[in-house]
Amino acid sequence: MVTLCSEFLTGGTDTTSTTLQWIMANLVKNPEIQPKIFTEMKEVLGDGTREEVKEEDLGKLPYLKAVNYLIPKNGTVNFLAAEIGRDPTVWEDPMAFKSERFMNGDGGEEVAGFDVTGSKEIKMMPFGAGRRICPGYGLGILHLEYFLANLLWKFDWRAVEGDDVDLSEKLEFTIVMKKPLKANIILRL
Repeated sequence: MVTLCSEFLTGGTDTTSTTLQWIMANLVKNPEIQPKIFTEMKEVLGDGTREEVKEEDLGKLPYLKAVNYLIPKNGTVNFLAAEIGRDPTVWEDPMAFKSERFMNGDGGEEVAGFDVTGSKEIKMMPFGAGRRICPGYGLGILHLEYFLANLLWKFDWRAVEGDDVDLSEKLEFTIVMKKPLKANIILRL
């Protein structure tokens, strides 16, 4: 029982913190995206006097969240889940950090029914799919959205001058950044 509880806690902590670091690294490397998120947050939260983004606000922030294979009967499938999200036959410019790909054409809301669980279509499946989907899926998404919203609500994230953000990968328990993110973090007034 102790081992099982430990797996739930450490598995969720490591994957969430690693994902958050990748998101922040991509936001620092692509500085034109952060102001779009902050503008959306100001529309929902007001003039910036709110201390924090609350859980009930997250559903009103689609841009913040904005983060076909036929398998023959009896076929055997071996795949790397991370590579599915980089497939150029599924995604236009798959290596580019584009939040808009998860939005409707007008950019106003999430793509209706976009399936991150892999139960309707497999464009990406960071939590696995089907009966074996990660039991922490809901909590993981909630934590990521909550942390990301509050980190962007309170701080402006910028690249360290003269130090380009390196998105090289290193395989550990998850795929982590080879060089951890270094950023200038400025308190929003």
